[in-house]
Amino acid sequence: MPLRKLLSLFKRKKKTPAQPVQHHAAAPARHQAEPHRKPAAGPAAHSGGRTHNHQTTRPARPQGAPVHGQRSQPHQPGRTLQRPPVRPGAAQPQPGRQHPHHQGARTVSQHPPRPAQHVPVRPQYVPPVQTPLPRAPKAASTEPVLRFDELGLKPNLLEALKGEGYTEPTPIQQQAIPVALAGKDILGCAQTGTGKTAAFALPILQRLDRPEITREQYRNIRALIVTPTRELAAQVGQSFAAYGRNINLRSAVVYGGVYQGTQAKAMRGGVDILVATPGRLLDLMDQKMVLLHKVEILVLDEADRMLDMGFINDIKKIVAKVPSRRQTLFFSATMPPEIRTLAGGILDQPVSISIMAEYAAADTVEQSVYFVEKDDKPDLLRHLLSQKGMERTLVFTRTKVRADRLSRRLTTWGIPAQAIHGDKSQNTRERVLQGFKTGAIRVLVASDVVSRGIDIDNISHVVNFDIPHEAEAYVHRIGRTGRAGALGTAVSFCDSEERQDLAQVERLLGRSIPVATGHPYQSTVPVRAHTAPARQSRGSGSKPYRRR
Repeated sequence: MPLRKLLSLFKRKKKTPAQPVQHHAAAPARHQAEPHRKPAAGPAAHSGGRTHNHQTTRPARPQGAPVHGQRSQPHQPGRTLQRPPVRPGAAQPQPGRQHPHHQGARTVSQHPPRPAQHVPVRPQYVPPVQTPLPRAPKAASTEPVLRFDELGLKPNLLEALKGEGYTEPTPIQQQAIPVALAGKDILGCAQTGTGKTAAFALPILQRLDRPEITREQYRNIRALIVTPTRELAAQVGQSFAAYGRNINLRSAVVYGGVYQGTQAKAMRGGVDILVATPGRLLDLMDQKMVLLHKVEILVLDEADRMLDMGFINDIKKIVAKVPSRRQTLFFSATMPPEIRTLAGGILDQPVSISIMAEYAAADTVEQSVYFVEKDDKPDLLRHLLSQKGMERTLVFTRTKVRADRLSRRLTTWGIPAQAIHGDKSQNTRERVLQGFKTGAIRVLVASDVVSRGIDIDNISHVVNFDIPHEAEAYVHRIGRTGRAGALGTAVSFCDSEERQDLAQVERLLGRSIPVATGHPYQSTVPVRAHTAPARQSRGSGSKPYRRR
């Protein structure tokens, strides 16, 4: 061996301090891990945690010097240097071969041995699927078969009904009143003008006519009726006042657009029945002026509009404040499948009552469509108003601006007309409605905000000045005429840009609307052949029509 190399070894031995070498439990001495390999000269053994150097012909390695590819670590006393048992099925080590990345010893704390048992796979969470409520079978006949005195109503309510001129209950009243008196939840669907208000108002009055309630000095809210529009809230409030004239119950109506102080004063002594719109009700709840902790009956009137037209968050906040043990009643003129599914999360084992097809219009309304260009619509309306029979006409427009513009043009032509929509104050709306009822206003131009809340008798004609984007709104519009069995007429103006909206309405109705011809403002755009398109389900293979 060269002299230079020998000198370097002696210098290294003097500079490097002696340190104990830690033997990894997973990597013991080679002569123990591989007994079949020929051991080196001078056997070595482990005893008491001491290390014996192997004796070879090469110069002795200094004690504590790191082995090639192995990092020196401080020795941990009390550690047993044993090889872990080999797992069944594991690959056996091959003699003379070692992975280049596994040459050095690794600490047990960083790489613990893998467990031999099988770790079960956690099942994936699947949210519960909410099934829609079952549909009620279609009634075979809508003729009244019961009288009010056969529905289980008290004499004081029967006397009030007699004073209002009610003689026979409507089909929705015949089926809903006994179920509501039994305390069950109801999902009711019936066309407009069939008496849905009395179907839930009469059972509420009778159930709250108890001595422990009527004799209280301060009243707590026991029944809450939520409506989408102010006009409908006022109408429901008038119905409760008329039906409960012989019962010592207090009721109040709250809605937005008016001074809040007057409504707060009416509720100062407490009320038993509260009729409210969602916005004003939430405002009073935030001010701690309305408490719903004792509500026994919750009614959502026109539920499809409140849940489908942007009131869903308000309804959830209101339902969260109402006791869970309550009776919930849903009433509406239309009940699409998505609303049925949504109502299933609020109602508790409800009784589904459907008097008619969900999207059918009243049979007492004669419908027709006029194909006319957009600029000729005002002239066509003037032409129709000059004829006899259109004494009290309700005209619907698509926007508030068009309603104001059309009412001003009719006024300049000498036709008494007024507009009503959401931007009008509540006092103005009430004054306009009163003038329309008395006949001082011949034409009432409105937006869809009042298509659910107007309950005026003897409306001879409803004119759809603009075809609505949503087909369901068409049913509510024409439902303002032909109410309670009376005859009515619905006229629709359709320009070339509204042909697709008209097709959507006809698809919803399941039949085509008769086309009026021979008027002086006939559109020159070719009209497609009108056939009655059948309502197709999404699973029929046809492409569904997308709503705007």
